[in-house]
Amino acid sequence: MRLAARALLLAGLVSAVPGPAAAWPAEAMTALSRDARKLLPRSLSRLLGEREPQVLEELQRFPPDVSRALAQDLPTGKLRPETVEALQAQVSRVVELLREGQVEGGLVRLGGLLRISADLADPVLAAGPEGWPPGVTREYYALFVANLHRMPVVLDDASALELGTKDLPGLWRSLLERSRDQAPVIRVELFRDGRVVDHRRLDYRSPAWAVSSLAYSRAVTGAAATWLAAWRESRGDTTRAPRAREVRPQAPGGNLAEDRRPPSPEAP
Repeated sequence: MRLAARALLLAGLVSAVPGPAAAWPAEAMTALSRDARKLLPRSLSRLLGEREPQVLEELQRFPPDVSRALAQDLPTGKLRPETVEALQAQVSRVVELLREGQVEGGLVRLGGLLRISADLADPVLAAGPEGWPPGVTREYYALFVANLHRMPVVLDDASALELGTKDLPGLWRSLLERSRDQAPVIRVELFRDGRVVDHRRLDYRSPAWAVSSLAYSRAVTGAAATWLAAWRESRGDTTRAPRAREVRPQAPGGNLAEDRRPPSPEAP
């Protein structure tokens, strides 16, 4: 009886190990998927768009072991080799399904890879071992949702869209490292004098607003890059890809400023 009780207790503890919370609000995940599709060749964008409900469901079925590995790594800002290997296995499985002609399952699994970039690009999940004061994440996501329609979506790194599957670990590490670097801004902006700051007191001039906007564009770019790498390796159609449009601010007097903003993708 004692052995059985211990076995049950151990099983309960293992099952209770958390994976990364599906922290992005549901409406953000839908918007993220749609914006990432704008960076894809027209045929792939259409195929994923036709399966949007199934893809969104797939995001909730991310393998528990991979979720637990991410949950362990995200607060540290570093991906362990075994976590990278598990993520690469997810990509390899998608490529395998598509090459075998299992198009429906392969496309849905491909769409589900969005979860990787969404988690890695989220600074809330990279808070560090100290975590967040109660209420901070609630106000951060409330700020994000309230302003999502106002946030410019820019291409975080145009070269990422040319990566092969072997290059994805470098991209994923970069997403997480930048999230970890930006996480302290959220704490400073949303927790002052021992109290949580109401998100309604912040607007587009807030550094926390800027962090959420950058994180969203980072997630969009990372998702599209991961999709494209797997799609190319599975010999999918990459023609009719959208062209990135570079946007530069106007300097006083109507001359183009010398500094450049990241390119903004045109919808296919």
